Amino acid sequence: MLGLALSACGPRVFEADTAKVIETAPPPVVAAPAPKQPRVEITDDKIVIHEKVQFDYNQARIRPESDDLLAELATVINGAPRIKKIRIEGHASSEGDHDYNVDLSRRRAKAVVDHLVKRGKVDPARLEFEGYGPDRPIADNETEAGREANRRVEFTILEQAYKETKTIIDPATGQKRVETEDKIDASEEQP
Repeated sequence: MLGLALSACGPRVFEADTAKVIETAPPPVVAAPAPKQPRVEITDDKIVIHEKVQFDYNQARIRPESDDLLAELATVINGAPRIKKIRIEGHASSEGDHDYNVDLSRRRAKAVVDHLVKRGKVDPARLEFEGYGPDRPIADNETEAGREANRRVEFTILEQAYKETKTIIDPATGQKRVETEDKIDASEEQP
C-alpha cells in the first residue's frame, strides 16, 4: 500500500521487456502576458490618448516625458490618411482666472500642433487648435483628482474620408452592379 501512495508523488516508471519508460508531468502552462493597451487609438470621432500630455507648470512648454507619446500620436495620424482634419483642444481646471486659463489652454493646444508638425511631420493642413480653458470639464472641479482630469488635451476628428458602396439592380435584367464613391464626412460639432 505504501508503494501505491509514493508512486503518485513522482514520475511514473513503466517497465517493458527491454526498456524502461519514465513519464514526467507536462510542463506547467504559462499564461501569455496580457496584450499591452495602446496609448493612442482612433474612435469614430476622436483620437484618444491614454496618457496625458505633460506641460511645465503654468506654461505651454511640453515636457520631455511626453515626446514618446506625441511621436506615437504622430505615427497614428500619419498612418490614417482617411483622417483629413483634427482639432487639438486644450482644457484647464477652474482654478485661477478664467481668461488666463482659456489663453493657457489655447497656447498648450498650439504647442501640441507645433510639436506634431515639426517633430512628427504631420501635415499642418490637417490640424487646427482651440483652447477651451475650464469651459468643458469632464470631472468635478471641487476635488484635486477632478481638477487634474480636467487639465487635458483632446483630439477631435473633424473630417474623414470614407467609401460609400451601393448595390444597384438593373430592373430590366436583374443584374447587380456595385458602385463605390469616395466621400468626406465633416463633423457637425464645431466650436
